[in-house]
Amino acid sequence: MRQPTIRIQHEAFDVAAESARIRAGRSDIGALVVFEGICRDHDGDTAGVSVLELEHYPGMTEASIAAMVDEAARRWPLQAVTVIHRVGRLRPADPIVLVIVASAHRHAAFDGCAFLMDYLKTQAPLWKKQTGAHGTAWVDARKDDDDALGRWGIDARNSAGGG
Repeated sequence: MRQPTIRIQHEAFDVAAESARIRAGRSDIGALVVFEGICRDHDGDTAGVSVLELEHYPGMTEASIAAMVDEAARRWPLQAVTVIHRVGRLRPADPIVLVIVASAHRHAAFDGCAFLMDYLKTQAPLWKKQTGAHGTAWVDARKDDDDALGRWGIDARNSAGGG
């Protein structure tokens, strides 16, 4: 696998440009799976979310994501990976995260992308605070996110990570 792209940034990303960058000059890629996470105006039963603030620890977050990408590459024959996560103040409909996984075959690309998103949700050192009609509160990891990571043989409760 070529060197992955991992960025933590405040500004929005361009999904088409990032996909084109991975594919440029490559004829060996048979599948490209793209996941774009978007800020919602609700959080489960909590309606009226107006702002989502994301914080991270520079250097530590990128290293953690790089380790996740290395683990995905050990599990599947991946050819390229891009992970971009935004931090700062986001509003509903703003893009939050982009994960692009390329492989020669679709199953590896789908599984690699799903694995990385499941890992990001519970293990990346990113902290979320949401504000809305209910006030302001830090967002805890959810049991269903931990369970999703469990399908990959990883116990989220015994791993370090964010929320």
